[in-house]
Amino acid sequence: QVQLVESGGGLVQPGGSLRLSCAASLSIFSNYAMAWYRQAPGKQRELVAGITRSSSTKYADSVKGRFTISRDNAKNTVYLQMNSLRPEDTAVYYCNKWPNVGDWGQGTQVTVSS
Repeated sequence: QVQLVESGGGLVQPGGSLRLSCAASLSIFSNYAMAWYRQAPGKQRELVAGITRSSSTKYADSVKGRFTISRDNAKNTVYLQMNSLRPEDTAVYYCNKWPNVGDWGQGTQVTVSS
């Protein structure tokens, strides 16, 4: 039973942009705040940005002013617009409930490199 499906990752040059999408099952999306997390090689998974059901947001200091999280309640989808990407943003990006996570999806790889 797949509940979280992330997409939209890829290879981008520094300074470029990507938009990630996360399709969530209704049982998750309608009842929980959602967030994007990321895990770089050799590092722990970290919170990137979170959004409540009323669309209040929170961002990691490292992405403030560059990333924007949003949600479309009609589509049960959470987005992460990433601008001004840096090599240190390279990671596998996941979406999940926030702050108490559930089962993880497969994630989507973001690679920022010239």
